[in-house]
Amino acid sequence: MSEHKVSLWKSFLSGGFGGVCLVASGQPLDTIKVRLQTMPIPKPGEKPMYTGGWDVAKQAVAKEGILGLYKGMAAPIAGVTPMFAICFWGFNMGKKLQQKHPHDEMTPLQNWNAGMLAGVCTTVIMTPGERIKCLLQIQEGSKEVSKYKGPLDCAKQLYKEGGIRSIYRGTGATLLRDVPASGMYFMSYEWLKKSLAPEGKQSELSVPRILFAGGMAGIFNWMIAMPPDVLKSRFQTAPEGMYKGVGDVLKHLMKNEGPLALYKGAAPVFLRAFPANAACFFGYEACLKFLNWIAPGA
Repeated sequence: MSEHKVSLWKSFLSGGFGGVCLVASGQPLDTIKVRLQTMPIPKPGEKPMYTGGWDVAKQAVAKEGILGLYKGMAAPIAGVTPMFAICFWGFNMGKKLQQKHPHDEMTPLQNWNAGMLAGVCTTVIMTPGERIKCLLQIQEGSKEVSKYKGPLDCAKQLYKEGGIRSIYRGTGATLLRDVPASGMYFMSYEWLKKSLAPEGKQSELSVPRILFAGGMAGIFNWMIAMPPDVLKSRFQTAPEGMYKGVGDVLKHLMKNEGPLALYKGAAPVFLRAFPANAACFFGYEACLKFLNWIAPGA
């Protein structure tokens, strides 16, 4: 099968498998990121809750055990399979919409456009999953003393407090993060894959090259996504009524902490981005290859 003619159902299934690979490999560093992003501003003379990513990890393991770093994982695992399935489906649909013929070569701009469509497609699943994940991640202590006992309990309490609007709080912030970042994500991956492949043999890209292209795509993605991700995390975890919207979060952040606060949690993000997205694209490509093997003409 040509590199430029991927069936939508195969991209859907392969994307879901790739997403599971991503979450499983990246959850601990994601938890560290969210806790750094949402920790309270220390009062004058008061020490910050965390001095950095390593301190978050040490405190989490000391208080909650190693599983403390995997808090909130059930929510993204439950949502990530359909979300990444839709993401890769949206990307390939975006490619098809721009191609006059199935075998047309895609330009970087066309891949960027297709990636942005993927970002729009995933928002309906991404927003509630991110809201629940972030609320669970900032909890400390045992289940007995925590407000939320798990993802389902968190969703039920959010719905009880504010209905579906509460569950979907941060939709605009999620779009602000994911639309341009997804464009960069897929454009950089396709460009690197093409650059690294032997002449005319993109489908024969070796495992190390797939891992490198996927990992670097994750880095480029987060270079775009980091500032809006900080705003999204704060907005989704803030008490009801604290902020009027994402713009209000930005105003308060710039006033109280300055522009560098938009990169809080950057260290664990970029440490996570390479291996997690390398795993994601490897999972996607491996699953796609398997599906092409068992159903070559479908």
